[in-house]
Amino acid sequence: MPTNLNVTTHSFTDCQAQAAALAERMAEGLRAALAERGRALLAVSGGSTPKQLFARLSQQALDWARVQITLVDERWVPPSDERSNARLVKSLLLQGSARAATFVPLYSDAPTPELGLTASSARIDALSLPFDAVVLGMGDDGHTASFFPGGDHLNEALDLHGTARLLPMRAAGAGEPRITLSLPTLLQTRALFLLVSGEKKRDVLADARLGLGNAQHYPVRAVLTQQRVPVAVYWCP
Repeated sequence: MPTNLNVTTHSFTDCQAQAAALAERMAEGLRAALAERGRALLAVSGGSTPKQLFARLSQQALDWARVQITLVDERWVPPSDERSNARLVKSLLLQGSARAATFVPLYSDAPTPELGLTASSARIDALSLPFDAVVLGMGDDGHTASFFPGGDHLNEALDLHGTARLLPMRAAGAGEPRITLSLPTLLQTRALFLLVSGEKKRDVLADARLGLGNAQHYPVRAVLTQQRVPVAVYWCP
């Protein structure tokens, strides 16, 4: 039976402190990567939760020109769309000196994620994994990345022995069609962070860790119970 000893939780009294602490920890890891390998690779999530983190991280003193940034997942909408994760990253993270970073989008100019999968996959294949840091979020329904309950490619995306790096995803709770890195791809990282805010999500996370009731089926549980990479949870009210 999987244990949860691979998960550590860092709780904060406010979300500004959470963002500042995680931004500093991520910056330390990126600086170490630049010193050791001359480059750094980061994968981040969209949504509302990481907004303060992006603003803080963009202010970190780094040789951003040697940093590549991609997305954990993306809604299949053009970057001009207000729901685009790429748009969020560009408006909040790729600011100031961080503008020098190279952004690698998941969306390609195709009508559907299925038709755009080859082009998007080629971009991911061109990256030199492992990531130096991956930042995940979590929804009230227990989804993370675009691993949605009932997703048409959910089982394939969560298969730790799967070979697909990138998959399309459609689900009732997803809104738009999505594209997402698979779980084994996300676990190819030197640091894995789960950014969570709010009392409700704290309870969802606790139930998922314990596998209580319906929470045993929450997709985020696959992240919490895997033993390949330690998970650092950063929570604020």
